[in-house]
Amino acid sequence: LLCGTDAAAPLPPQPMTLAFDLEGARLTLAPLAPKEEDDARLLLVIQTAAFTRVGGEPASQQVAYHLPSCLRAIILAIGGSALTGETLKLYRLGKSIELLCETIRAQSAGDLVLITGEGVISLDDARRVAAARRLIDECWGQKLTLDRIARACGLNRAKLTRGFRDMFGCTIAEAIAERRLSQASLMLLTTDLPVSSIGYENGYLNNASFSRAFGRRYGVSPSSFRASPALAA
Repeated sequence: LLCGTDAAAPLPPQPMTLAFDLEGARLTLAPLAPKEEDDARLLLVIQTAAFTRVGGEPASQQVAYHLPSCLRAIILAIGGSALTGETLKLYRLGKSIELLCETIRAQSAGDLVLITGEGVISLDDARRVAAARRLIDECWGQKLTLDRIARACGLNRAKLTRGFRDMFGCTIAEAIAERRLSQASLMLLTTDLPVSSIGYENGYLNNASFSRAFGRRYGVSPSSFRASPALAA
C-alpha cells in the first residue's frame, strides 16, 4: 500500500488507485497507476490482488463516487496533522490504512453513491445533495430543518427532497433520525447516562418521543436495548 506521501516509492504490480478529491468531493477508483495530474489529490495505490484479498471490490474501469463524510474526516486528519519527521510518516501510514479499510467498509455496505450524469437531477445538483448528506452526517446534533439544509447546499426544497431520495434511498428526516438513533444506541451501551438524557442529547425533546423512535428502529425500548447488549449485534 502506497499513500500520497510516498511519491518516490515504486508502484506495485497491477495497481489499483484510489484518488480522494476533497475539493471535488469525490472518490475515484481506477485499475491503473496514478497520473501526474493526480498530484493535487490524496492517493492510495494498492496491488489489485491485495485490494481484493482484504475485501475490496476492484473496478474494471475508472469509476467515481461522491465522497462520504466518514472518509472526508480521515483525509482531513492525514493532511492536517501537526506531527513531524518519522512520527508524521507513521501517523500518515496508519491513517492511510484506516482510510483504505473504511473505503472498503463503505463499498461493502453500499454507502458509496455513484457519480453519474443521469437521473432526476444534474451532476452539479447531485454534488449539492451530497453536500446536504455531509451536513447531516457532521451536524446531526444541531437543529436541522429542511429549509436550513436547502439553504446550506443551494437547492430548493423540492429538488433537494427528490434528489436526496434518488441518491440515498431515504428521506432527509429518515437520514437524520438514523444518525441520531445510531449515536443514541452507542451511548446506551457505553455510558451510564439516564435514557432520558441520551434522548435529549440526540435531539429528542422528551423521553416518550425518543422511546417511540428508538422502538421503531430497533424493535425494543432503549432500556431493553441497554439491558441486552446482544441486541446490538
